[in-house]
Amino acid sequence: MLPALREWTGDDLPTLADLDYEGEPDVFVLPIKKPDGGKLTDAQRQHNWLHAYARARAEQANSLLKTTFKALRRVSLSPDAIGKIAAAALVLLHFEHDRTT
Repeated sequence: MLPALREWTGDDLPTLADLDYEGEPDVFVLPIKKPDGGKLTDAQRQHNWLHAYARARAEQANSLLKTTFKALRRVSLSPDAIGKIAAAALVLLHFEHDRTT
């Protein structure tokens, strides 16, 4: 699955992940671990902050969709089918909050 993800995202669309994917740094953009007994530089801390901020926005959106639409809470369909359901739910959510443009 990782080669397909790399092909789909390419170089211009980074995929953010947490440290659970530490073994795949060429596929994902990961936060920087603090070295044993050391400190992170200011640039590394800023990288981690930006990484966490970007992931937090996605997690908030995911949470909003799952709490609003019960059908998305325990889905065990193929990723393609889940994507279609999530896209439809997002349209409904935008319509409900009058964010149609």
